[in-house]
Amino acid sequence: MRHLRNLVVKFIATFAVLFIILGMIYDMSFGNIFSISLVLTLAAYLIGDMLILPRTNNTMATVADFGLAFLVIWLMGENLTYGDSLLMPALISAAAIALFETFFHKSIANQINQNNGNQQQSGNLRYQTEASEELTSSNSNNNRNENGQ
Repeated sequence: MRHLRNLVVKFIATFAVLFIILGMIYDMSFGNIFSISLVLTLAAYLIGDMLILPRTNNTMATVADFGLAFLVIWLMGENLTYGDSLLMPALISAAAIALFETFFHKSIANQINQNNGNQQQSGNLRYQTEASEELTSSNSNNNRNENGQ
């Protein structure tokens, strides 16, 4: 259920960003925006949020999502439409989506920490040192034996 809610939130935000940028500014059709949003949402959730984010940090996952968004928007936009190049609209859209992803990743990370019982919290590491009597050198024992002690 958690994944479904995350996918819906991600799809709505992605669709809204793409509709504003590609639809209102660059006059792309509703169907093309919907298709790009659907593919981008599924790919970014699986790759960026489920694979990269748990293994790295928010910055790396956001950079990966930016690159993925740019490629998906640009390649799908070029294949679905005809006319002008979509290089600049894809860059603008990918930057806007990456901005959203920064905050979305924080939400996902909080959910992952809650599910793991907050076992590992960044910045709250507690190190312990173990000490024992074996730290004295063996030469001091030899000196005692030589002096007759």
